This record gives sequence, C-alpha cells and structure tokens, in this order.
Amino acid sequence: MGKIITFGEIMLRLAPEGYYRFVQASSFGAVFGGGEANVAVSLANFGMDAAFVTKLPKHEIGQAAVNSLRKFGVDTSLILRGGSRVGIYFLEKGASQRPSKVIYDRAHSAIAEAVPSDFDWPTIFRDASWFHFTGISPAISTGAADITLEACKAARAAGITVSCDLNYRKNLWPRERARAVMENLMEYADICIANEEDSESVFGIRAGDTDVHSGKISRAGYEQTAKTLTERFGFAQVAITLRESITASDNNWGAMLYRDGIAYFSKKYAVRIVDRVGGGDSFAAGLIYGLINAMAPQEALDFAAAASCLKHSVEGDFNQVSAEEVLKLAGGDASGRVQR
Repeated sequence: MGKIITFGEIMLRLAPEGYYRFVQASSFGAVFGGGEANVAVSLANFGMDAAFVTKLPKHEIGQAAVNSLRKFGVDTSLILRGGSRVGIYFLEKGASQRPSKVIYDRAHSAIAEAVPSDFDWPTIFRDASWFHFTGISPAISTGAADITLEACKAARAAGITVSCDLNYRKNLWPRERARAVMENLMEYADICIANEEDSESVFGIRAGDTDVHSGKISRAGYEQTAKTLTERFGFAQVAITLRESITASDNNWGAMLYRDGIAYFSKKYAVRIVDRVGGGDSFAAGLIYGLINAMAPQEALDFAAAASCLKHSVEGDFNQVSAEEVLKLAGGDASGRVQR
C-alpha cells in the first residue's frame, strides 16, 4: 500500500479559553491545524502511512508546527523549509444560538508565497498511491493555486487516486474566482467531497428542498446534486456531509456517498459539539481510509461519518481517535458509556 500525500497549509490556531468571546479574552490557547494537515493526522492515527506537504519557516514556530504532526506519526520529511511566517487563525467558539467565528491572519505565509518550482512532485509521489487536497489550498494565493494544479497533473501522470474536498471559504476568495480555479482542478479529481453548502457556493449546484440555515436537508436534493457533479466532472465517487444545524451546540450529522449511480446514506448522529473545527476533514480521512482498505461503499461511508461524529467531541483541529473507536461507533455503540 502506497503513501497517502496531503498538501496544504498548517496554521497556528489561537482561541480564547472555553466559550469566551474575542473581546473578553485575556489569553489565547495555541494549537496547530489546517484542512489537509488534519486529514494526515487522522489517517496516521488510523495506522496509515500519511505524509503532509507544505512550506514552513525555519524558525521555532515553524518547527513547532512540524513537531505537532510528527508526534502523531505523520511523515514530515517532504515539508519544505523557508519563508518568513506561519499562517494564523483566531477561533471564537460559538454556543447555543451564537455562532462560532474565525478570523484569518495568513497573508504572506510561507506557503502563500511559495512557487511551483519549490516542489518536485514526481519525486514526492514516487511511493504514493493517493493524493488529497482541498479548495482551501488554491484559495490561499495565486502561487498556491498554481502549485495545486501542478500537483494534480503530476498525480494523474503517476496514476495516483486524487481526492478533493471543495471546502469553500468565503473569507479567502469570491465565488467567481473559486469556480474558475476549481473547475480546472476537478479535471484531475477522482473523488469529490463536499459539505451541504459547497456545491452551490463553488459550482452553483443547489440541492432542492433544502435550507441549510434552518437545518432542513433533503436526501433527494443531495442525491441529485451528487448526480449532477458526477455528470459534469466525471467523478468516480461523490461524498457529501449533511449537517443539520439546530444550534451552535447541537447538530444532526450524517453523510451520503454517490457511486455508480447509487446513493448511500449513513445513519444520522445527534451531536453535542465540543469542537466542530476539522469535522469535515475527519470525514474525508475516514472515507479515504475506508476506500483504501476496500470497504464496501456503505461500510466506508459509515466509517467516515462515525469518524467525523467523534471529532466533534475532541478539542483542537486534529481528530485524535483510533480506527477501533470509529468501528465501534459505526457498529452501533453510541451509548458513551465508560470504558473500563
């Protein structure tokens, strides 16, 4: 089994204690995270050979970011060192009817100022069987978008499976720019992963009879969305997470997988949220794990949905759970009883 390569930006996350607001905070807790790094950590925790590719400064904060990945067993040997700063994001956790807020401070980060010639993708992919990226990476900068395209071309040339999580971020780029860039990248993707809003935000494909703000989700609407995405871009599989937002504290969580004209749906979990950041990334990692291990479509989807459900109970960006814990939940043990 070849290595799984993920590419993107790992950032320093600064958050007030508990549910304090930014304006109340006198101190900020610091951890590291970022879409593709989160996927790599999850896969390493599942026992997979996962490597993360990015560019980080040589100084101590850059090294701290590297160390945060190494302690989970992620291969960091392909990380390029250089540039002047690590990207930062500030997180204010929401509660009840007050939503969470994110403020980015990532302009001129090392990866944002990287150029395609920094990365030797044929060498990076030499022992790889899978490449994963998200729509966040090409949104960082024009250079990062060019690097992502070069990576996708090299992965296709190497016969590697490519998965992409659309992950639209309105604070990083406008919809028109996102659509132009992502449509070009989708030519190289075998598996598309999205949440309940991404397909509309990026490609203008809206699920019928759905209102994400009220938490109303239509299974038929998202089956049609997946079918339309497949027909437009030729994906082998499309996965969509289905979050019914009741409040910032309580969500219903599930997902669907569309493959060979058949739509599979996971069970729905009632989630009390501890930390929702990285929920979609943990789903992507779970799906990759299931597909690489030749699980049947329903089994792979159930594993991915359960992995993401558990992430909502874990502080920080990284999903620090084992494959065994995920399998137990996917198998029906959702009691939360003490294990001893």
